[in-house]
Amino acid sequence: MNATAPRATIGLTGLAVMGRNLARNIARHDHTIAVHNRSVEKTTALVEGFGDEGDFVATESLEEFVGAIETPRVVLVMVKAGDPTDAVIDDLVPLLEEGDIVVDCGNAHFTDTIRREQALSEHGLHFVGTGVSGGEVGALEGPSIMVGGSEEAYERLGPILESVAAQVDGEPCCAHVGAGAAGHFVKMVHNGIEYADMQLIAESYDLLRAGVGLEPAAIADVFAGWNDGELESFLIQMTADVLRHTDAETGQPFVDVVADAAEQKGTGRWTVQSALDLGVPITGIAEATFARSLSGHTEQRAAAREMFSTTSEGHRLETDASDDDGFVDDVRAALYASKVVAYAQGFDQIAAGAEEHGWDIDLGDVARIWRDGCIIRARFLGRITEAYAAEPGLTTLLTTPFFAEAVKDGVDAWRRVVAAAARGGIPTPAFSSSLAYFDGLRRERLPAALIQALRDNFGAHTYQRVDRDGVFHTAWAGDLSESEQ
Repeated sequence: MNATAPRATIGLTGLAVMGRNLARNIARHDHTIAVHNRSVEKTTALVEGFGDEGDFVATESLEEFVGAIETPRVVLVMVKAGDPTDAVIDDLVPLLEEGDIVVDCGNAHFTDTIRREQALSEHGLHFVGTGVSGGEVGALEGPSIMVGGSEEAYERLGPILESVAAQVDGEPCCAHVGAGAAGHFVKMVHNGIEYADMQLIAESYDLLRAGVGLEPAAIADVFAGWNDGELESFLIQMTADVLRHTDAETGQPFVDVVADAAEQKGTGRWTVQSALDLGVPITGIAEATFARSLSGHTEQRAAAREMFSTTSEGHRLETDASDDDGFVDDVRAALYASKVVAYAQGFDQIAAGAEEHGWDIDLGDVARIWRDGCIIRARFLGRITEAYAAEPGLTTLLTTPFFAEAVKDGVDAWRRVVAAAARGGIPTPAFSSSLAYFDGLRRERLPAALIQALRDNFGAHTYQRVDRDGVFHTAWAGDLSESEQ
């Protein structure tokens, strides 16, 4: 392992599964890539196992790694988010030259990206936070790539990443989504939508199994059928695959041998925290995140089961649908409408984040690069792209003709499903909160008027009136007179 002269067009350090697969993808697309890992064994294994796929420059030390890359250097960092990323950056910076580009491809919190970009700029270096979605298969075969940072950095970096990204109709699922930490922010919201999407799918499965009595294999057929229509997506197809799978050891449906405690790595939680800071209601994503938390509280769940009776599984829910097939179709409609809400809320958050940080994110471009390669790729992302192309300043996706019609067509079924689940004791936090958001959004007058009046009563927080301009306070502890503030 001795790189005698700079000849790699790009470098990548961090050869765990994602890093190794992305390096292979880059090499397969005729880019000479320098590779490095703290443990040399992983570098050796990559080159020995896949060296025939392209031109790899294997290096043992960071000094050798940096020296193998043409200037201005592009260095991809593919290590665990947080302290490990900071450690690698700290080791890299003294070895780099002004104008070099450091690209963090991990699931970093966007606030860390802001901090790192500011720190590296003091050394004359470009720091580019980049979201890479698609898992290990996507990294190898073509991910969706959300690039932040400066336009100058993207001029050097973009052609390489666009060549390895997933392609739809000849267009790469890769874009410079905005300056600064825009790439990692968009990836964070992508993951938040993913949380909501998965929770809605899980609730659909639960309704069909606990409410109708269908077995996993039969539900797999239902999802496969849904995947032939407007619900077509990577996650719907994957759900059918998982539900068809049988555990080799027990012979049971695989889903029945998996512990019902869903884990999370933090991106859903970050999405919710950011939305609270921005004042954006992302109720579906929030409830999906809390549902995962609830699933992990196994002791509390056990105590509650002892104290309270539970719904009998395998019995039909009380619903207005005339038969099982009718209820299955109701669940499909409710799932679609709820998914529309989740995506609409996610795009609202991206718009708010872009405005807050001055990132100038093209929402249509975001939808375009999510059409393939990423976990939430779905047929209707093309419709979202069209909606923002037609109206860049769109207030909400829910009011565009296509999605408005879809929600109108499904709202009665949506209500039947949520009502039946409530009567039957089947928790549907994502379905229910999405419906409540829809109803709140379209309501002419909300009970928030009472909340604001109460706030003025106990804390003199003031209020506005519907009949004239100004800010007012009522002397609640005095003569109840009103004064303009």
